[in-house]
Formats: sequence, structure tokens, C-alpha cells
Amino acid sequence: MESNGPTTANAKAAYGLVDAMQSRLVARLERVALDNDAPSHFAPSRWLRDGGQHGGGIRYGTGDTPVFNRASVNVSVVHYADEPDKTLSSATALSTIVHPQHPRAPSMHMHISWTEYKDGTGYWRMMSDLNPSMPNPKDAERFRQALSKAAGPIYRDAARNGDRYFYIPSLRRHRGVAHFYLEGHNSGDWAADRALAEQVGDTTISEYGAIVTDALADRSAPTDAERKQQLAYHSLYLLQVLTLDRGTTSGLLVHDQNDVGTMGSLPARVDRNLLASWVERQPAPQGELLTGLVAAIPPDGAITTDIKRALATTVRAHYRRHPEALDLQAKGFIVPATVANHI
Repeated sequence: MESNGPTTANAKAAYGLVDAMQSRLVARLERVALDNDAPSHFAPSRWLRDGGQHGGGIRYGTGDTPVFNRASVNVSVVHYADEPDKTLSSATALSTIVHPQHPRAPSMHMHISWTEYKDGTGYWRMMSDLNPSMPNPKDAERFRQALSKAAGPIYRDAARNGDRYFYIPSLRRHRGVAHFYLEGHNSGDWAADRALAEQVGDTTISEYGAIVTDALADRSAPTDAERKQQLAYHSLYLLQVLTLDRGTTSGLLVHDQNDVGTMGSLPARVDRNLLASWVERQPAPQGELLTGLVAAIPPDGAITTDIKRALATTVRAHYRRHPEALDLQAKGFIVPATVANHI
């Protein structure tokens, strides 16, 4: 069964934007793979919300290839035209994460979405961040400068918001080295805001593609020390996503029909013992959550499809037991009402 699509003009335009951006990003990543003599096919996976009645999405993913540890490029549209009691009309989003296989090539996360209410109001969310396991100051500055040029005067606030959101208090460090996070954005000029979203997305795609291409240019094999550093960073990434990230948690609490897609940002393998060593650093009751996550991960740290489902179930159960723990999650200067929008 096919999913129903967006119904309003703005939602249709937002879908056209993220759909085209998804194609451009997948093509750019496949070119990176071809440049490294390792074709990487991004396989499509579809999911339906309530059998397609309330939308769904398509995700292009690959992993465990010579170039990509994990990569997921997801477009989704959820809407409630047939539910008059809901204030939310639709939510249209591109969410993507790329984890290259080589430790010297950085990971990247990007999210572009349009949320629209039934009274016609709405807002954009734009996120773009560079996540290296082996930080390269030149790459970080290159990424920041490109986004600054793309966003113009609004860049400073978006960078400050990203730095705030991606901070991990228990480890006293950030996830990533260059952050852009524009939340609840509506300037009153829809066309200009859409153009900004496109500029931020296309800049991320082109600049990240160039950074990864340069990182892989020398073709030298990673050392054991570099792989160990990457595994530690992937473990930190999982910690941030599953104990702090509001987008991931909201997706799991709103419905359970796309758990594998919602967990698409997770790397292929993590260090289970390292994660366990961080349990005592977490504020209550998040230590309980991390203990549950560690228990769901096998000794070899492999994050398979079945493990993704188990982790999703663990996160969902934790916040149902401890709804007050949502207050401990990452915050920018604006906190979106993502879960409330769907109730």
C-alpha cells in the first residue's frame, strides 16, 4: 500500500525540496564510493504510518562497505488531515547520517524539516553538523565557513544553538566539532525560508562530499590506534543519540512503525565496555537508561537491525516509566513541542 502525500501547498513544496535533496545527497555519496573504487549501492526501504493513511517515508541506506560504515538518508511525511482533533497538519523531513568506514573521514548529520499546523502556521528546523572521530581543525573551519556563507547573518545564532544542543554534560564535551541548528524558524517570508533551507542543505552536501573525498585521497589503511579512536567516538555518538537527542526520542515516542529508520543514525559497532563505564556519570534516572542500552548490546558491540529494535524498545520504555527524564534531554534556546504536536 502506498502512503498518502502532503495536502497543502507549503507541505507539497517542502516535500519536493527534501525529496530532491535526498536524491542529490545519495548521488554525491555514491560518487564518493566510486571515486574510491568501491561502488556502494544505497538500497531503498519504505515504511508506512498507519498503513499509509497518515503518510510514511522512504529511506536509502548502506553499510559495512569499504567506504561506508553506515549511511542512512531518510525522507518522511506524516500528516493528520483526517483527524480534526489534532492541531498538526503535517511534518515533512529529511534526516540523514553518514558514518564513513575510514577513521580519518568524518561523520555528518543533517536534518531539514517543515512542520505545519492546521491554522496554516508552521516552522522550519535545519540542522547540519560535522562529526569526526579524528578532529581536523581545517575541516571544521571549512565546514563552518561554508555554512556561514550559506546562512548569512542568521549563522551566528544557529551555531550557538548547535553548540548548546550537542553538548554532552556527563562527558563534558560536544558531539561533533561544527554545529548548525536553526529551530522554530519562520521569518514571515515562506519562500525566503525555503530558499535558506535549500541553501543550507545543498551547502552541507557539497562541502561534506568534498571533505570526505579529500580525507580518503591518500588511500592509506587506518592504524589500529585510529580504529580504536573511531570506535570510542561511535560509542559517544550512540550515547548522545539515545540518551540526549530529542529528535530520536520524539520519533520513538510518537509511534513504533519506523524504529529501524529512527535508529538509522547508529554506527555499525560500538564499545560496550566503554558505554558501561559511563553509566555512573549519568544523572538519575539516565544511568538506568544507559544500563538498559548496554544490556541490549551484544559483547561484540554490533548494532544489527534486531539490536536497533531492542534499543528502540529500551528507550521508549524508559521514558514511559520516567517522563520527567525528558527534561534532561538536549536543549537549544528553543525547545520544540515535537511529541505534543502528534497527540
